[in-house]
Amino acid sequence: MKACLRRMAAPVTRAVLATLLASVCVTGSQAAEFPSQPIEITVTFAPGGTPDILARALSEGLASDLKQPVVVVNKLGAGGAIGAATVTRAKPDGYSLLFAPALVQSVAPIVQSGANYQPDLLVPICQTFETQMALVVKPDSPYKTVGDIIAAAKANPGKLSYGHAGTGSIPHLAMIELANVTKTEFNVIPYKGDAEVPAPVLGGIIDFGPMTLSSVPKGAVKIIGIFANKRNPEIPDVPTVKEQGFDVAPTSFGGLYGPAGLPADVKARLESACKSAAATPTYLTTAKRAMLGAELYTDGATFGARLKKDIEEKKALLKTLGYPK
Repeated sequence: MKACLRRMAAPVTRAVLATLLASVCVTGSQAAEFPSQPIEITVTFAPGGTPDILARALSEGLASDLKQPVVVVNKLGAGGAIGAATVTRAKPDGYSLLFAPALVQSVAPIVQSGANYQPDLLVPICQTFETQMALVVKPDSPYKTVGDIIAAAKANPGKLSYGHAGTGSIPHLAMIELANVTKTEFNVIPYKGDAEVPAPVLGGIIDFGPMTLSSVPKGAVKIIGIFANKRNPEIPDVPTVKEQGFDVAPTSFGGLYGPAGLPADVKARLESACKSAAATPTYLTTAKRAMLGAELYTDGATFGARLKKDIEEKKALLKTLGYPK
């Protein structure tokens, strides 16, 4: 108000003063309303992958609710660290956001030496997905259950082999946890992403593979178990690893983040829009096709609490692999 008054020249009547205040001060308030321009969402995975498809489906709902264009851009590299780091350096005004799995906070800052950011430089806005991990074998594999694999590994320590999507990936960490719980040793072969795992499984080069469920090629390999607290409705005949006697159920969850320093009112507006977008038929249909878990949307506080726990759990797990180096 004082700033507005200082812009006045000579003394004026109350009526003229009111008119001037309305035109000057209210205009400034309207300019500050969020959002007033397009929003950019960075995705840390390639176009066509599950995170990218989900982000684009969510962006439709966000754009509809926020009444502004929402543009998705892909920034790949360093296990998601490059895209995440870009957002941590953005102005915290709500116009530069990140759509990514939790590993950009719990794994990448530890495993990726060039990450150049800390977990607290990203602020969770809302969770919108949970992806389950699956154990796959070739259709004629002698291993029909997770128990078969564990028994064979105990009988031949270090002989059974599996391939994973990359060191520190959630499929890899799921197997590390299973190996720790069951006190078994495996021959571990890292690949460059889930897409490289099925071929060596089918060719008998590796005995089995942990994969993100949404990346499993339908009909090509056999799923003998999923890491989850309950069965996936899209494959109800496949039991969880827990059901088979092994208390291991890591999942990959994630959603929308902003840079640290995001104003509370902007964060609240984005969280509200996110809740609406995650409930649209477009997003729900996309999630169903991707065979996601049942837990899709949670608010920022719940998402943040889950992230905090995940960061501590992954820190302990990565320590067993010698990280940080």
